[in-house]
Amino acid sequence: MASTYDVIVLGLGAMGSAAADHLAARGARVLGLERFGPAHDRGSSHGGSRIVRQAYFEGTAYVPLLLRSYELFERLERDAGRELSVLCGGLWIGRRDSEVVTGGLYAARLWDLPHELLDAAEVRRRFPTLDPRDDEVALYEDKAGLVRPEATVAAQLRLAAAAGAELRFGEPVLRWEALPGGAGVRVRTPDGAYEAGHLVLCPGAWAPEHLDGLGVPLTVRRQVMYWFQPAGGPAPYAPERHPVWLWDRGEEPALYGFPAIDGPDGGVKAALHGGGPECAPDTVDRAVRPEETAALAACAAPRVPTLPGRLLRAATCLYTCTPDEDFVIAPHPAHEDAVTVACGFSGHGFKFAPVVGEILADLALTGATGHPIGLFRPDRFTAGSRRGR
Repeated sequence: MASTYDVIVLGLGAMGSAAADHLAARGARVLGLERFGPAHDRGSSHGGSRIVRQAYFEGTAYVPLLLRSYELFERLERDAGRELSVLCGGLWIGRRDSEVVTGGLYAARLWDLPHELLDAAEVRRRFPTLDPRDDEVALYEDKAGLVRPEATVAAQLRLAAAAGAELRFGEPVLRWEALPGGAGVRVRTPDGAYEAGHLVLCPGAWAPEHLDGLGVPLTVRRQVMYWFQPAGGPAPYAPERHPVWLWDRGEEPALYGFPAIDGPDGGVKAALHGGGPECAPDTVDRAVRPEETAALAACAAPRVPTLPGRLLRAATCLYTCTPDEDFVIAPHPAHEDAVTVACGFSGHGFKFAPVVGEILADLALTGATGHPIGLFRPDRFTAGSRRGR
């Protein structure tokens, strides 16, 4: 006989662990299922750091979700009893008409977010590790910074378990089905069958496997992160002196990086945002080749002259992308009362994890949320319409 729960959460990465935390805190009987171990490095929520920011050039509709996410990150830190974030400031660099600058500036002004617009000379004076061209500017955001993904996921899992959630690791889901007559859902794994009134699907890069009937064209892409020991050492990159940063390169993937947050031997992390070859999560090539490192170094050197320095290590992660790079967060269109979906975070989702968890708990327990999520409906592709940002 199948074990029965209020809610089953499939996938316990950034979004699934947040959902399990919120659901269990509200008293729901929660089962969380994860194919790997806790806070693993096989998907998208690893690599030591993720940028957080509020002046969102991707669209102003994201800003209220970000403001709530900041509140929830603070609460998570208090509840977990450990630091998860470093608000060291952020620089968004590009030509004055670039998407990063114009979009970020529009969001900052619309939502009255603290910010400064710096010319190239001022960037070089305040942050001498960075060398923008004279025709480039930077939007500086004091409340930007970074969060630690593995520590965040681990904290959410610990709090979920402490609130009574049953979390099962190393147990992949083989299939799921909505039961007839609105009787909930059944999930099968190699260890057995489980039933619940509701299923929350947070499959990450395995979304194409579990959501082939969603009607959303999802593409999984391989990304590479690099850690370098800068020429001259990491001291100028200390978080009290150096912000997170993202460099708009026009049609090419943006270059981004972090301060040195892991001590003198931890290096400085940099990577490209976007692009990357299509892949499948179970067969992705995780080896990083010298020519890939050389390409990143050639991109960074004119902009961050003491990088690359010496390569310390590199690692792959996975983006699961929608065609418009907006998320999918909604009831499953074929099973609206029984299944909620969160996927397609397109490489910019981690900063939203706490608020996505709150939204998923709302939808699973009440069928509605007060958060603005109309942008994330899956039928935006099948209906042929594009909702405004």
